[in-house]
Amino acid sequence: MAVLAIDQGTSGTKAIVVDDDGVILGDALAPVRPTYGDDGSVEVDPLALWQSVLDAGRAAIAMSGVVPTTVALANQGETVLAWDPVTGRPLSTALVWQDRRAQGVCDERRYLEVRVRALTGLELDPYFSAPKMTWLRQHVTTQGVVTTSDSWLIHQLCGAFVTDSSTASRSLVFDVARATWDEELVAGFGLNASDLPRLVACDEVVGETTAFGPPMKVGGLIVDQAAALLAQGCVEHGMAKCTFGTGAFLLVNAGDHDVRSSAGLTTSLAWQIGAVRRYYMDGQVYAAGSALRWLTSIGVLSATEALDQESADDAHGVFCVPSLAGLAAPWWRAEARASVDGLSLATERGHLIKAVLDGIGAQIAQIVEVMGQDLARPLDVLRVDGGLTQSRQLLQSVADIAQVTIEVSPQVDATARGAALLARMIDGSATLEDAVAAPSMGDSVTPNWSADRALTFRSAWRERVQPREGN
Repeated sequence: MAVLAIDQGTSGTKAIVVDDDGVILGDALAPVRPTYGDDGSVEVDPLALWQSVLDAGRAAIAMSGVVPTTVALANQGETVLAWDPVTGRPLSTALVWQDRRAQGVCDERRYLEVRVRALTGLELDPYFSAPKMTWLRQHVTTQGVVTTSDSWLIHQLCGAFVTDSSTASRSLVFDVARATWDEELVAGFGLNASDLPRLVACDEVVGETTAFGPPMKVGGLIVDQAAALLAQGCVEHGMAKCTFGTGAFLLVNAGDHDVRSSAGLTTSLAWQIGAVRRYYMDGQVYAAGSALRWLTSIGVLSATEALDQESADDAHGVFCVPSLAGLAAPWWRAEARASVDGLSLATERGHLIKAVLDGIGAQIAQIVEVMGQDLARPLDVLRVDGGLTQSRQLLQSVADIAQVTIEVSPQVDATARGAALLARMIDGSATLEDAVAAPSMGDSVTPNWSADRALTFRSAWRERVQPREGN
């Protein structure tokens, strides 16, 4: 029995069809094009999202030559919109997770900060979904419901009004220990508990769809980064992965307890399979692929695919803090803006490209460092996936600055594979143990820098971040 797995992402929707053994029979990618505003807005047309799901899914099925029995969905997690629950019609654009306009919503609710951390495991930041949902209520519409994009897409597929627990755990209104909505936090954000979708397990069947042809079950629902954690085989405590896409997202398996970071990382529910829950701690780099697209848009980089050819091997004293969408863990400074310094008449575009790569690597290194503090042991191996892992220059920057060995997944579609594995559990063709056996790591990248050089660089780079911390 084949499964159609859809990864609805920020810049595109990937769909794969896999068989009982997890072999990909067909795959397709449909682009998604967010728009960016000077006011910190990042939006996308919901109907374009839906069309990308249809296009990618139908193309993958056509390539496979089989009819799937189940449709699985991995989603962006913190992207939200308002919509009519009766007709399914969008009532707003979709506010992408990078949208920063809800900073004021967070500032007005600092009195909730301690409760938010204690119950949700998250930080009071506009990255997460509830502040953006409140912003839509305040500035766009009081009609319909406001939810994360997965609930709307699932409704389009089969009419159900649900979200999975892993996605809900990224909201700021979810009690991560009890795996339920917290009514006090819901009210604190000015939202209505009765308007929130029903919570379901990741391996639960929620309906049936004919969007891709014959009737197919809908199940295998999960937030994107947790899906990649599963697909990378990081099912044991302390195993970590980083997915490189529009942003870069570093997760470490925290086991079966909703542990709390002492150093600014967040804690979320990785997956709920039946009644069994697993958790992770994570840190985020908001601008990775989007930082490189910015370099392309201003003519410094000809194309992301040309990264390795056009980047210098050394930045020659140029430093970049590529906080083009603010700084996430462990700083949590939504207002931070990007900076470049150390320029001279000798600076060439290749030096600037390398400085941006090093800036991404430095942010990941900071997360690796504090993750090691929380684990009480250094994190020395990092599994990576995503389209940007095709850049050796980027991976070498991360390995050098973070002083970790990078294990590169040969599969750029780990998120879709994670959703597919959950759907195969529904069909009985897979178990959680298959996640351990599935990954086959490809290339590995080891540090070229000495530990002293890496420490010196990280210290110099952090000095450039300090003013954005208010110190």
